[in-house]
This record gives sequence, C-alpha cells and structure tokens, in this order.
Amino acid sequence: MSSGNDTTKLAATALIAATTGAALSYLLLKNRSKSDPRISHTPNKIVARTSFIFPDADNVSTAAASMSHSDTQILYPHSHEERMRRRIAARMAVEDENSLPRQSVTVRVPASSANCGPGYDCIGMAVDLWTEVTVSRAEQFEITAEGEGAEDMPKDESNLLVTGVKAAYDTAQKEMPPLKYHVVSRVPYARGLGSSSAAIVAGIIAGLVLAGHRLPVWGSESLLQIAASIEGHPDNVAPVIYGGIQIGIHNGTRWITERVPSPPGMQLVMFIPDFIGKTSAARAVLKDTISRADAAFNIGRVAFLVHALAVGNLDNLKWGVEDRMHQPQRAQAIYPHLYPMIKAAEEAGACCGYLSGAGPTVMALTSGASGDIFTQREKERTDFSVAKAMMQVAQTYNVKGRIVVTQATQEGARVVKVEPPFSTADITFRDNV
Repeated sequence: MSSGNDTTKLAATALIAATTGAALSYLLLKNRSKSDPRISHTPNKIVARTSFIFPDADNVSTAAASMSHSDTQILYPHSHEERMRRRIAARMAVEDENSLPRQSVTVRVPASSANCGPGYDCIGMAVDLWTEVTVSRAEQFEITAEGEGAEDMPKDESNLLVTGVKAAYDTAQKEMPPLKYHVVSRVPYARGLGSSSAAIVAGIIAGLVLAGHRLPVWGSESLLQIAASIEGHPDNVAPVIYGGIQIGIHNGTRWITERVPSPPGMQLVMFIPDFIGKTSAARAVLKDTISRADAAFNIGRVAFLVHALAVGNLDNLKWGVEDRMHQPQRAQAIYPHLYPMIKAAEEAGACCGYLSGAGPTVMALTSGASGDIFTQREKERTDFSVAKAMMQVAQTYNVKGRIVVTQATQEGARVVKVEPPFSTADITFRDNV
C-alpha cells in the first residue's frame, strides 16, 4: 500500500514539474518576442531602406543563418566582406552621415590600360596620368575643357561625364539640377587609355557627392555596378575606381573585381599616336566566335600573365601578354605598326608590349626603376632605349605620335576638393577635403 502511494506521489511531482517548466518556457518566449525587434508578428511588413546592396546569389539564402550564428561562425583573415556584411546587417542600412548635398566638387581620375594582351574585357591597369573634373551647381548647363583632347570631346549632354552624373542622381532618386562642368584633361582622348571610363567614374562620384548620397562597397561594389553598366565591362572602370591592376568578372548577379599585385620597378613606355582610335571600329574587326585552340591559348596566357605579376617575375610577361582574340585582327586591319613596334621594344630591353585597350596606343612594360628615375643612372633602366626603338618603328611606318613614360598607380579616383568641405575643425581629411 505504501509502495502505491509513493508511485502516485512521484507521478504527481513529475506532472507539476512539467507543467511549471512549460509555463516558464512560454513566459520567457513571450517576453523575448516583445523585446527582440527582429521577431515580428505583422505579416508581410516591408521595412523602408535608404540604401541598396547587391548580395551575391549564393549568399541570399544563407544570410539569415549567417547572422543567427554570427557568434559561433569562424571568420578567417580574408573574410573582410563577411565582416562588413555583418556590420551593415546589424544596423540594417548604411548610415546617412555626411549626406549633406554639396555645391561644388572636384574629382581626380587616372587613365587606364585595358586588356593587357589576353585579358580581353576583364583585366585593366590604372596609369599615372590624371584628369581633374569640377562639377558645380549653376543656373544653366555648360561644359568647358582644357588640356588633352579638349577640342575633340563633346560639350553637350552626350559627354560621358554628364552620363555619369545622371546615373548618380538616378541612384539617389533625386532630381538633377543644372550643372556646369570644367575638365582639365591629362588623359589622351580616345587613344586606348580609358578616357571614357575616366569620364564615367568622375561623373558618378561627382554626382553622388553633389546629391549627398553614399553607396555600399563591401559585398556590393555599387559604384562599380553603375560604372560597368554604362561602360559594358569592368576592365577600365575597375582600375579607375580602385587603382592598381584589376581583374573583373560578372558572377551572374553582379560585377566583382580583385586586385593583382603590381611588380616594383615597373615602368610604362607608351607610344601614343596623334590619331583617334574608335572603340566601335576596333571591335567591328573581331569575329563573334574563336576556335578552341585560340581559346586555350588565351586561357593559358592570362594565367601566365597574372602569375608573372603576382610573383614579380617580369621576364615572364613577354609570354603572358600574348593574345589571339583581338590583337592580331586589329593589327592586320587597323594598326600595321603594332607587332613591329612590340618586337623593337622587346629587343631594346622591354619586358613585353601590347595594344592598350582598343588602341591606338602601344604599351611597353620595362623594369629596373628605383626611386626618382632622374637621379638613377640610365643604364640601370631600359625605358629610354625602348622609347627610342618604338619611335623609330613609328617613323618607319609613318605614324605620327609621341612617347610618354610613366608608371602604374595604386590609387584610384578620389575627391580632391568640395564645397562645403567634409573636413571640420576637429577632423581633417587628406588635402583638407
């Protein structure tokens, strides 16, 4: 009889404990749902956002899981985009600090050399030649220009600088006011050195600053998306935005780009013809398809090119810049001086030579520069002898032009002046911008 009573008491105790535990769990869950703003009881509620992000397709389905396990998921040293994605997600929108519209802005943008041989429409290098563009609010539209190609560039709204500004205002969802533009160009116009991309990027940056609008970069590269959508490919706009040597591809959702190391001591020796090269004409000589053998040839050369740049083996650049997709066709149809000039440059000591962009500029890369070249003995470098050899070929083929010697730049486009300034009494930015 006592055994039965004990069993009954144990069952009753277990039932009471279970009921109490369930009640406590319910109360805790209810209290958490009230205090946690991420738990919503309103179906299909749309949260307004002040910015946009282009997430990769593979990351969309895992975003919630990534955030819910942020305390336990391992972040490796290279996971910089994931760190920034979490930071953005934690506040749900890019903050609008310094979003005051500006009256005037000056943007500095570099030249760029695309393709670099076999990297058709996907590899480009920022070149240490710069254009400055000032855009200001005004009563009526106006474009003035001085410097390289000032007479040739359009002075109406067809100018790609204006296209870039319009794209920025469209992105900001603001009405574009009347603006005046002044261009101080040191990038040769329509010579295969990215003058169009420089104009596009300068316009977008100027428009964003004037509109007081900012864009996400990490995990999105929104500025690159806008610029590449106008240009059609990233090989010029990516190095103009970020500087250095860039590889850009489209991953099915958005454009992405990565930097390739630039070897120290590398110089750029450019033969720039006096005539304009039209990209449309240079593309018109190319076929829509290539053979499997030519595709394999270019794949191998691109890999060799990137490896040579990454490890600093400039001797291998000669093989890395070889190409069968566009250079032979353009040399035969438009630029008969191309391959003789490349051969002469390499025989004079250049590491390699290639057609810059769609031409007509021929680019040769040399080595040996260290510090200020005008205090270094010439025989330690080859740029002078390479320049003379290239000019001799130009004279042989009766192609008028000039030689420019410079280097790659690791810096991309940036704001150099703005009114009112971003700097304050307590915080001063570079050049007191």
